[in-house]
Amino acid sequence: MTDYPKLLKPEEIKIHRFFVTPVAQVAHPAAEILNQVLKEEIAQNQAENSNGVRHSNEGGWQSTADFNQWPGEGAVALTAFAKELAYELTAVSHPEHGLVMPEFDWNINAWVNINYAGNGNALHAHPGAFWSCVYWVDDGSSEEEPNVGGELQFRDPRGVLPSMYNPELKMRIEGCLSAGLTTSITPKSGSIAMFPSWLLHSVNLYTGSRPRISIAFNFSL
Repeated sequence: MTDYPKLLKPEEIKIHRFFVTPVAQVAHPAAEILNQVLKEEIAQNQAENSNGVRHSNEGGWQSTADFNQWPGEGAVALTAFAKELAYELTAVSHPEHGLVMPEFDWNINAWVNINYAGNGNALHAHPGAFWSCVYWVDDGSSEEEPNVGGELQFRDPRGVLPSMYNPELKMRIEGCLSAGLTTSITPKSGSIAMFPSWLLHSVNLYTGSRPRISIAFNFSL
């Protein structure tokens, strides 16, 4: 009987990741200074608008969707940073030149979320926008409370289909282990996460003793 050599070499397997859903995350380079300024501006707005509004938030306080129009230094700086990221992640299809950098002005709406212990955000998407993002001013964690919940959780846009055959079977491919399930990002002060606005997401129950402060943005044409 012929002794065939081993045919499969893992390093020679080329993996194509088609139809991926991008979630971009980056830290603000001057987060410590920016976050202190933002906390002051947010505290002032909350004092003037104590009732806030209610959308996906389950408890806590949410501002009106005009954060990007606030005159404060922090609001202006963060809006510019989020807008730069949205441009960096976007291309426009040109009939002669292929994909080119966008030259249009984004329409933006943004708002502040403050979650206290026991608060979260229900599963939702952001209709009418192309990119959405969240920036964490204060994730609420500390050395005494390193695990405070409140993860930003994303649901597989294909639903449960990839795990219907047998939930115990997993695709042993980087980025594919959560197929048919959910995956999450742990909030980190000074970082921003941007994702397609149609991607269903929620915020798990927050358990920290310090308020969790975040700012959400929508980008549309």
